[in-house]
Amino acid sequence: MDEKEIDALIIKLGIKAPDTNNDLSPSYKFNLMFDTSIGPNGNLKGFLRPETAQGHFVNFRKLLEFNGGKIPFASGSIGLGFRNEISPRSGLLRVREFTMGEIEHYVDPQNKNHKKFNSVKDMKLPLWTKKDQKEGKSVVVDLTLEKAVEGKTIDNQTLAYFLARTYEFLLKIGIKKEALRFRQHTEKEMAHYASDCWDAEIETSYGWIEVAGHADRHCFDLTQHTKFSGVELSASRLLPQPVMKKVIKASMNKVNLNLNQKIIYNIFTLLLCRVQSLRNLKKKIKLL
Repeated sequence: MDEKEIDALIIKLGIKAPDTNNDLSPSYKFNLMFDTSIGPNGNLKGFLRPETAQGHFVNFRKLLEFNGGKIPFASGSIGLGFRNEISPRSGLLRVREFTMGEIEHYVDPQNKNHKKFNSVKDMKLPLWTKKDQKEGKSVVVDLTLEKAVEGKTIDNQTLAYFLARTYEFLLKIGIKKEALRFRQHTEKEMAHYASDCWDAEIETSYGWIEVAGHADRHCFDLTQHTKFSGVELSASRLLPQPVMKKVIKASMNKVNLNLNQKIIYNIFTLLLCRVQSLRNLKKKIKLL
């Protein structure tokens, strides 16, 4: 919905200010990222990062190279994030600058099993599934991770393994079992690219607060970076039988190109990406 549609809905529903019963002011766009100016003249606009994840993805090719071109592998980082919080409050819970840690674990999308899953498969975590939330039921505490994965309560072994590791870590630093749970995202809050997502939540004086998120993001981030940069961010696997495909790919001899030629090359590469995307879309339409 845009601003006009939101204003029309507010008028239609007769929504007023809760304290004064006055009419609400017109709605307007609000950017949750802090913008800044880059360079000596400030002509280039930039934004402070709201999360640390994208730093992992843009360096995927180098990280894959460090691991000998093999997956699975993981990368971790700790750093500052900045969010233009509308109303900072609740102590350190809602602030505009904060430190966050992140791990990205890359797996074969066709094999999300984890080699160490057997070491945690019998653990029973306090799981609050999206189904139980919808039905008003309490946290499940008698389901092993093995059964949770088999029944698709948790999407795959890798995700379940990291839930277990987070659970062990939180207990080790002093969080009480009765004040800890893992809440599954419901359909309405699940990111469109995620297959499953669980938040580790701790009960505090402010209520239940998320302290760690666990999501299977598929290949969404790497695919989007590839789409807009023209740089292929993918890994490969050995197949029993080779698969032959025709693809369009441009390569640049940077030594022999001047600035104008490089600009033309970049435009040409983006056009090729679009052509390839249209071809893939055409194939999908034919399958419908």
